Amino acid sequence: MNSKQDKIDKLNERIALSKLGGGQQRIDKQHANKKLTARERVNYLLDEGSFEEIGALVTHRTTDFGMEDQIIYGDGVITGYGTISGRLVYVYAQDFTVFGGSLSETHAEKICKIMDMAVKVGAPIIGLNDSGGARIQEGVRSLGGYADIFFRNVQASGVIPQISAIMGPCAGGAVYSPAMTDFIIMVEETSYMFVTGPNVVKTVTNEEVTSEALGGAQTHASKSGVAHKTSMNDVACLEDIKKLLPYLPQNNTEKPTELDYDLKDEVREVLSDIVPDNPNKPYDMHEVISGIIDNDSFYEIHKDFAENIIVGFARLGGKSIGIVANQPMAFAGVLDVNSSKKAARFVRFCDCFNIPLLVLVDVPGFLPGTDQEWNGIIVHGAKLLYALSEASVPRVTVITRKAYGGAYDVMNSKHIGADFNFSWPGAEIAVMGAKGASEIIFRREIASAKNPEEKLAEKEAEYAAKFANPYRAAKRGFIDEVILPKNTRRKLLKAFTSLENKVVDLPKRKHGNIPL
Repeated sequence: MNSKQDKIDKLNERIALSKLGGGQQRIDKQHANKKLTARERVNYLLDEGSFEEIGALVTHRTTDFGMEDQIIYGDGVITGYGTISGRLVYVYAQDFTVFGGSLSETHAEKICKIMDMAVKVGAPIIGLNDSGGARIQEGVRSLGGYADIFFRNVQASGVIPQISAIMGPCAGGAVYSPAMTDFIIMVEETSYMFVTGPNVVKTVTNEEVTSEALGGAQTHASKSGVAHKTSMNDVACLEDIKKLLPYLPQNNTEKPTELDYDLKDEVREVLSDIVPDNPNKPYDMHEVISGIIDNDSFYEIHKDFAENIIVGFARLGGKSIGIVANQPMAFAGVLDVNSSKKAARFVRFCDCFNIPLLVLVDVPGFLPGTDQEWNGIIVHGAKLLYALSEASVPRVTVITRKAYGGAYDVMNSKHIGADFNFSWPGAEIAVMGAKGASEIIFRREIASAKNPEEKLAEKEAEYAAKFANPYRAAKRGFIDEVILPKNTRRKLLKAFTSLENKVVDLPKRKHGNIPL
């Protein structure tokens, strides 16, 4: 009979083997490729000593193709829970040293188990993806494992925050789990995502493309918008997760953690000199954001995608808020297909997790042209309109310079349920700019004038005097207050404080039908 020490030794041996993953040779190869191992990633991400592993001794059940002779404890994924800055999180990290991180039936079961636990206790789930895809030797069982994960992504959506880090390959069906999570962070040069790889693309379309160009971090950050953020390396990626998490609550029943903040006078003179006197001269809306929020608290999302709109998290008086802002530096801040989608998704996330919304408006309208119309600007613009109309969190708007046409309505106007709408004194709120409006309204008068250009200038000035200001909107109550730029932060602090206990009674329904 084995002694008690023999049993202890056997357990310790198995645990040691599970921690070794695919073996030292494969670990060395992972390091040579400038990548941390799965276990190193988990240990770096979580507070020291806080990780509790689940399923370390799980093995696959496959007996085909000689797999019965290739048994590795953990089966290619490390799962468990721990804390980040004292906050409970659940995490899984695919181990590329074990069968290339390929997903088997048991690999998927381990991920599903901790996803279920995360939902049950109401804590964020973080996935560190580094996998060659489905384990081919298992056939449909592997595909079923993916579907089990996908289903849980949907069930967890809007209940707990879901964060995906792409730290290696993520291809084929594997891409759809990260795609359904709230945030995707990709590591530059060592990660990629695509449904079909370069070889298949070449066979089907005759295009020659590298993995990096097809689905690398920069491609998805700037062209497709799949990636919300990119990081230089594994360590930077894990640090980005740590920076993002404090802006988010644990789940949809809680509010984000507040930081201590001592309120002062809160007047910011710097805001008075940002917007140029020339209405056609661009300025950087990041400067407005910096002048409003707590110092150095802005965490931008989707920075390189649809740059004509800015979205991200910040703190105002120590409290987490979401910011959506037109960016005059890029296409004059116009709304188009991509910016509408980008902003709509961010708004819906904030609404899911009780994060108040600040909307900064300087918008000339929607981008015209066949490209936009043929790519569905009507439907995509409606997504942002729908998202803001649906949002029940505190919503405050500041118009900094102009709000023209339908874009005025869409950008969190009073008409679609905004709680407070402020305007700076130089703002223009109208159907369109004074020149375009005058050319339409006074077309005949201008055409018959002895000097049409002089008459146009006269009528443009007349129209501007009547409509190119915020006061007509203020008279109707569409603008709650016209404020000096320097007082913006103080007004917002008071406005959001007054809205902390906001309650909205929504109509009874299963769910709305957002124009997807």
